[in-house]
Amino acid sequence: MSETILLIEDEVDVLDLIRYHLKRVQMRVLSATDGAEGLTLALEQRPDAIVLDIMMPRLNGYEVAKKLKSDARTEQIPILFLSAKGESESRIKGLELGADDYLPKPFSPRELVLRIQSLLRRSRSTATPETIESGPFLLDRSSLKVTLDGNRLDLTATEFKLLSLLVTKRGAIQSREDLLKEVWGYSSSVDTRTVDTHVRRLREKFGKHSMLLQTIRGEGYRIVTQEPQTIP
Repeated sequence: MSETILLIEDEVDVLDLIRYHLKRVQMRVLSATDGAEGLTLALEQRPDAIVLDIMMPRLNGYEVAKKLKSDARTEQIPILFLSAKGESESRIKGLELGADDYLPKPFSPRELVLRIQSLLRRSRSTATPETIESGPFLLDRSSLKVTLDGNRLDLTATEFKLLSLLVTKRGAIQSREDLLKEVWGYSSSVDTRTVDTHVRRLREKFGKHSMLLQTIRGEGYRIVTQEPQTIP
């Protein structure tokens, strides 16, 4: 069965362009021209991925993403923001709300299709039945459930994939470029700030255990399974 992609975009010509290219790769396409309609469709149809514009009537893209990520029925659906708002602040805000990728307008339809396919691959890979236990971390890939020191963490599919990779590397440092390739599927360093934003979100969700996710200056990131010792 082909994957279903929900397009939430108020520019009809852009909507038609994306629909055309997605159908060429055998994807089923649903569409909405405002945020409220798109939110309703997402809840009813549970698409495999969502392409979401930011500047829209009724509900803007940020509001839609926030509602999707706060609802158990849709929180794991990967979201790609597509918007003329290409400033880094807008991109970071979208990622902080739980989006998995961000592509500014004007865009290459081919690049958009490749990014959506990458999102779908990541989403499918996190569903592989497997349990990972390392130190205080317990990850269940079949349900995307994560516990840290016995406490449940609510992660997006991309955050789960990032944490899973870092945990399985057992303390080895992972460069931003390697993480972009392994987690996001990019063959080049498109924007390593995407990695930094997701790492920051993970740290926030770790709470008092935030120091388990370490930044190695000039190198990248790693997960350790014991809190660093402080010298009195």
